[in-house]
Amino acid sequence: MTLPDPKDTLVEYLQSAREALLWKLDGLDEHDVRRPLTPTGTNLLGLVKHVASVELGYFGDTFGRPSPVPLPWHAEDADPNEDLWVPASESREFVVGLYRTAWAHAAETFATHDLASVGRVPWWPAEDAAVTLHQVLVHTTTETYRHAGHADILRELVDGAAGRRAGDPNLDEGYDWAGHVARVAAAARDAADPQLRS
Repeated sequence: MTLPDPKDTLVEYLQSAREALLWKLDGLDEHDVRRPLTPTGTNLLGLVKHVASVELGYFGDTFGRPSPVPLPWHAEDADPNEDLWVPASESREFVVGLYRTAWAHAAETFATHDLASVGRVPWWPAEDAAVTLHQVLVHTTTETYRHAGHADILRELVDGAAGRRAGDPNLDEGYDWAGHVARVAAAARDAADPQLRS
C-alpha cells in the first residue's frame, strides 16, 4: 500500500476549504455577498478577501516571497478590520481573482519548499515567528475551514442554501428540517423554563 504524501494531503484539504468558501458566493447579487450579517459585520465577500490576504502573507512573506499584489488594507495606518469587508470600488471579480492569485502564489511555495522548510511570520512576536511550512499549512487550513464555516451560516441566512458544495450538499434533502428546527426550538424553551428543569 502506498501512503499519500503528507504535504499533498494538507494541500488537498486546504483546496477543499478554499473551494467551499468560494462556492458560498455563487448565485448571490452584489448586495448579498457584501452586506453585514452579524453584529460584527461578518460578510461573505469580506471573508474571501481576508483569507486571500492571509494566504498571500503566510505562503508568501513568511517564506521570503512577498505578495505579487499590493494589499493596502494591511498598511500600518489601515483599520484593523479593513480586510474583512469590500468597498464598492473593489469588484467581486477582483476579490475572487485575488484569492486565485493567492492560490497560485502558494502553489509555488509548496513546489519549492518541503514541510520542514523554515520561514518567519513577520507579524508574529519574535519568539514565535520561526515556523515550518507544515505549521503554516495546518494553521492556514484550519483558519480557512473556520471561515468556511462562517460562510456556511451566512449563506443559509441569506437564502437558505446549505451544504458543502454544489452537487454535494452533505445534507439529507428529504429530511424534515422544519420539524427538526421545531424540536430544537422547543428544547431550548423547555431548558429555559425553571419549572421544567426542576
